[in-house]
Amino acid sequence: MRKILSTHPLHPRATAMLAGAGRLVVASALDPKTLTNEARDADIVIVRAPLPPELFAGASNLRAAIRHGAGLDMIPVEAATAAGVLVANVPAVNARSVAEHVMFTALALLRRFRVMDRDLRAKGWLAGREHANSTSELAGKTIGIVGLGAVGQAVGHIAAHGFDLNVVATTRSLRPAPERVGFLSIDALVEQSDIIVLCCPLTEETRGLISRERIARMKPGALLINVSRGPVVDDEALIEALRDGRIGGAALDVFSTQPLPPNHPYFGFDNVIVTPHMAGITEESMMRMGVGAAGEALLVLAGKLPVNLRNPEVIEHYRRRFPAGD
Repeated sequence: MRKILSTHPLHPRATAMLAGAGRLVVASALDPKTLTNEARDADIVIVRAPLPPELFAGASNLRAAIRHGAGLDMIPVEAATAAGVLVANVPAVNARSVAEHVMFTALALLRRFRVMDRDLRAKGWLAGREHANSTSELAGKTIGIVGLGAVGQAVGHIAAHGFDLNVVATTRSLRPAPERVGFLSIDALVEQSDIIVLCCPLTEETRGLISRERIARMKPGALLINVSRGPVVDDEALIEALRDGRIGGAALDVFSTQPLPPNHPYFGFDNVIVTPHMAGITEESMMRMGVGAAGEALLVLAGKLPVNLRNPEVIEHYRRRFPAGD
């Protein structure tokens, strides 16, 4: 029976979809050695944790690595391609969840929710209420979106149509901007935005994109929200800006080191919201991602190519390993 290895448990609906196609096994641990050993006889790997490149060298049965989500940084695509393994993902299905998280954290920062809640519980009603005097509304502010993929577009739509924000964006794509979204260069966006939202993928171009120089250009009260990947931001520079009170605050869901160490400086700021890489995780998005990944796995096991194939250059090599109909 074909083996489907998943780094994490899947949504019950996805598990039910795969029941007749193979034996679903959840990895016993996520370290490179364990994943490599447990993938050795796998036909499919469903990915929610980083895969080591060496996994592909020893997995002679492996047909596909399928990302449970959109970002491909957890899959060493070059190693997979060299081994003749298909790489697929499930794009866009958690965009709404991430976009709602962005608006939730923006509101929490502007309304000083962390300190209000803390002081209300510890010091009483009036101490909590006092923070309201220095809060502000979302409406009328400028939100700058870095990366206008599915998540960025969802953020822009909610911001413009739900909260009456001015929306600007910077993106690699030259496609027409969605309604009520204006394009700016990254530097102009950083300088003009009251809220900067990072939705871009991690690439060599975006690594360190929010640099010391760009953080210095931010408005004094501006907020930085990162739902992309940790290395997009210069952590040292951001921590310095927060310590010096040069920006309004930050909401960070992703980090260069994950899990974030419990003594990390980010935990020491009242105007920083830290979440454990969960912006895209809701009951609804987990169902959509799981079902999407399971659907791609079923296609591959049936001898077809996945809908969202991300390394099409592998097809010839893959077909030599698994001739059509095999």
